[in-house]
Amino acid sequence: MMQHIVDDDHFHDECGVIGVFGHPEAANLTYLGLYALQHRGQESAGMAVGDGQTVTVVKDMGLVTRVFDERTLSGLSGHVAIGHTRYSTHGASDWTAAQPVYRPAGQAGFALGHNGNLTNTPALADKAGMLPGMVATDSDVVAELLAQAGTDLPEALRAVLPLLEGAYSFVLMD
Repeated sequence: MMQHIVDDDHFHDECGVIGVFGHPEAANLTYLGLYALQHRGQESAGMAVGDGQTVTVVKDMGLVTRVFDERTLSGLSGHVAIGHTRYSTHGASDWTAAQPVYRPAGQAGFALGHNGNLTNTPALADKAGMLPGMVATDSDVVAELLAQAGTDLPEALRAVLPLLEGAYSFVLMD
């Protein structure tokens, strides 16, 4: 007889990430996806929405239904969106660690949602010129490196991704 024991104090999911492209209701679809992914992270929730001209980011501490309501969603228009629910594995559980992370680069900037853990964050932060104590999360370091690599996001990714060590998945938009 085989027995499976789950220790709830040590059983955690990681962050949840979602992306929607090419739909006029991208924000609403992302909201529904975040709601479905809520089990992956309950500390914070966030979304970045783009309309081809601007990127708007809304994020806060708490559950998806606390961060987003009908009024908030009605102001998020665009055909592309990414979303993130957070369970912290690195960094503090506060607003500065909520995602997506945004960086102004190019015409509208880019937003990044990240799940995973990088094992070389201090070396990457040093490479990015980030001072000790100024790094909230692995995601901040990756976003900074991408912003420094140039305004063409695919080219910046080709330059930065080989530098990363650990396990991760990203959802990005510009």
